[in-house]
Amino acid sequence: MKNRVFALVAILVGGFVYATTVAHWNPRALFSSLPGPASTVSAPIWSGPAVAQGAGLSADEVNNVDIYKMAHPATVFITSTTLRQDWFLQVYPANSTGSGFLINDRGQILTNWHVVSGSQELTVTTTDKKNYRAMLLDKDPDNDLALIQIDPKGAKLPSLKLGDSDKVQIGQKVLAIGNPFGLEGTLTTGIVSSLARSIGDENGRTLEGLIQTDASINPGNSGGPLLDSQGNVIGINTAIYGKGGSIGIGFAMPVNRAREMLDSFASGRKYAPPVLGVTVLPIGGDLAEELGYPAEGGLLVQSIRRGSSAANAGIRGGNRAVVIGRYEVAIGGDMLVSINGRRAEDANSIPRALRGKRAGDTIEVELIRNGKLLKLKVMLQAATEERL
Repeated sequence: MKNRVFALVAILVGGFVYATTVAHWNPRALFSSLPGPASTVSAPIWSGPAVAQGAGLSADEVNNVDIYKMAHPATVFITSTTLRQDWFLQVYPANSTGSGFLINDRGQILTNWHVVSGSQELTVTTTDKKNYRAMLLDKDPDNDLALIQIDPKGAKLPSLKLGDSDKVQIGQKVLAIGNPFGLEGTLTTGIVSSLARSIGDENGRTLEGLIQTDASINPGNSGGPLLDSQGNVIGINTAIYGKGGSIGIGFAMPVNRAREMLDSFASGRKYAPPVLGVTVLPIGGDLAEELGYPAEGGLLVQSIRRGSSAANAGIRGGNRAVVIGRYEVAIGGDMLVSINGRRAEDANSIPRALRGKRAGDTIEVELIRNGKLLKLKVMLQAATEERL
């Protein structure tokens, strides 16, 4: 009996092998003619065009792509090398990185002062991966700005156009390009969140009149361009809120602040911007009246830098602190109401009034002290390294 079974199995297997190899019979054809679900086995599992197509870009996306293609080649990666000592007094090189952007085809680059300060060697890497040694041409530490130069060796480098930061409006679209955490060529987008912000830096300076944006800015973005929707540079990405990564609050130095340094360098003069040497808080309305000032308000002086123009002119800062909401405010000082005939209404009023001025120039400041309107003459002094 077992022999008959083995013989039958051998015949069946041999017949199947012969039919599928020699006679080229396809067993699937048996099911293709059957009705029901079995007949749909060969149907595709999706419907649509034979060739996959990407979704079309919106007008805003096209604008982002176009600006990136234009601005990215002109944005550079800056490596600053400084010499440090370890615990065993051994000297070793330490690198920090930042961003910058070309402002002409001659290799001049605008960046932040804190990106290049203290460097023994500056290296600029362009988007085509070429490395250049860079030298410092000019600086404006009080506005955290620096101008550096590379030698393009005859190559015509791409550059960006400088816009007009005085025309920037809250709510307008902005784009930031830089190298956050060393990630070259990163684009982020957002809007202008506020204007005329003042923040303190790590060296005790107060950076005034900054553009606040929610475009993501992280360490390494410093010195890169903040662009408007036309691709014009309106700011230099400078700082973030807090010490960590981006939380949607970044700050850029208005590009018009850099124009003075650039104009001075172009004319062959060493740039020495005048500074007033005050920190201020814009107040008005009910709060101003509660503190004993007119409702029209002005700039309440918080502190005076020792030896500054304001200190020498006799301007006074606050002498006691109160907590208003979540903020500590110095009161009892002068309130600036006009500077050189222009109303003092926000933190940008001071840099606007000093624009075009030189060390040694005199300006007139109107202020309220103890309920009285006073006028003071202030002789401007240049910022010096000793005051940084």
